[in-house]
Amino acid sequence: MVDKRMWVAVAAVAVLAGGCASPEKNARYMAGHYRAQADLRTPAGVDVGKAVAEEVDGAIRVIVETHGLPKGAHGTHVHTVGKCEAPDFASAGGHWNPTAHQHGKENPMGPHAGDMPNLQVGDNGSDRTIFTLPGGTYEGLLDQDGAALVVHAGPDDYKTDPSGNSGGRIACGVFQAM
Repeated sequence: MVDKRMWVAVAAVAVLAGGCASPEKNARYMAGHYRAQADLRTPAGVDVGKAVAEEVDGAIRVIVETHGLPKGAHGTHVHTVGKCEAPDFASAGGHWNPTAHQHGKENPMGPHAGDMPNLQVGDNGSDRTIFTLPGGTYEGLLDQDGAALVVHAGPDDYKTDPSGNSGGRIACGVFQAM
């Protein structure tokens, strides 16, 4: 049987970790629902999936599930601004990069905190990718201007700064607290 004192200690740590956060935010954290979701849409507004981000062991785990995308590899990144304005989603800004590194896991000066692996979209237009962003925090993800998940037209080469030569932005979703 779990000792109640342990749960009180866990709750206290969660409140302290939230700093000056709102009571609602602290309640979500303590309840284990410290999550955000981004509904992915094309520039035409067509639903092509979702991304769920949650804080796990001091990092951000992102689960991306897509459908209706073109077959092939697609660069996928967390972008620094929570705006997805068509037609090109430039409003999402650059990659989430609080550590000021260069782009890509194969770049000796990288990676950005928002760099993720390529989606591998199959013949049916779908993919499910789970990845942990080791340099991210939930507070950083949902800061004053928010964050977005962007899917690019082509594959990320994992080294070219600033975006891995992954091409135009074909889908975007703004992270919203759940």
